[in-house]
Amino acid sequence: MQIFNKFKGTKGFLSMYERVIRFRYMITEQAKQRTKILAFWERYGLPATKEAFGVSRPTLFRWQKELQESGGKLEALNKKSTAPKKRRKREIPEAIQNFIINERKFDPQLSKDKLSVLMRQDGVANLSSSTVGRMLNDLKKKGILPKYTKFSVSGKTGRLLERKPKKSRVKLRSKGHTGGLVKADSIVRFTNGIKRYIVTAIDKENKFAFAYAYKNHSSDSSTDFMKKFQSVAPLSLTHVQTDNGSEFASHFEMYLEKTGIVHFHTYPRCPKMNTEIERFNRTLSDAFIKQNRHLLAYDIDAFNQKLIDWLLWYNTRRPHWSLGLVSPMQYIVSTLSAKESHMLWTDTN
Repeated sequence: MQIFNKFKGTKGFLSMYERVIRFRYMITEQAKQRTKILAFWERYGLPATKEAFGVSRPTLFRWQKELQESGGKLEALNKKSTAPKKRRKREIPEAIQNFIINERKFDPQLSKDKLSVLMRQDGVANLSSSTVGRMLNDLKKKGILPKYTKFSVSGKTGRLLERKPKKSRVKLRSKGHTGGLVKADSIVRFTNGIKRYIVTAIDKENKFAFAYAYKNHSSDSSTDFMKKFQSVAPLSLTHVQTDNGSEFASHFEMYLEKTGIVHFHTYPRCPKMNTEIERFNRTLSDAFIKQNRHLLAYDIDAFNQKLIDWLLWYNTRRPHWSLGLVSPMQYIVSTLSAKESHMLWTDTN
């Protein structure tokens, strides 16, 4: 097979292109500055260079030598690594090594903290648990201490699977957060073997709520719900708090990151962090879902249309104790200045 080359017959183009790439990405600003200092030194002499740039004579000769040895390539003047060539290696005293091996004969999983306590009790050494942990890793790398691997049996194939530790991603928590915060959750309902999901959200401060029913529990559905919530909610959505469910991951997180919305997670098995949305879910279930279970199962579009009507009543008419017995929309309007317009805030299109 013949490969087509669009640069065929163009002499010197590729070599020039390579030089441009090297000059752009490999030569640092520090190397360029050193080149200017060498040129200044050659033109005006050593005293003027020392006064202008504060560079010593040995440094100038060293830069000149590096440039000559590289054949005039400016990247030779880039800053070199200052890491020591010979580094100290941690050495484990023989007494401590024998102590660790002997104690681990009784319990192969004896932790670094317990080994540290036993060393102090026996007068072997006064070491911190972190130091003992580093020694354990060194002994495992040398093969002196065995590495234990956990296995589990696959339910489908019956094969042994190695259990590797999961690296959990650090999640943001809303502890101590001030400002606007929307809390979201999902409700699952079964009717005659048909499973349906209702995604819900409520603003922590003004109690404006929204909900929508879906046939699946995917992150795409949660993303669609968040877009609908943003289009109808009379607030600026900047922070969202959810539980750790799979419907609030993947595409949902990608959408929040794209729109600049901060995503908070609750602690596992800690529903008290989402008290507002849990209370709204109960109200929604008692006042609306129970009376429309059949519609939810067999005609989800009609259910959502009826749900929108109920949400209009909830947000514009229903008094809330936490708001001083006014509706969420009345509370929002009361907090606005007289210059702001309230037109079209209840548009649900």
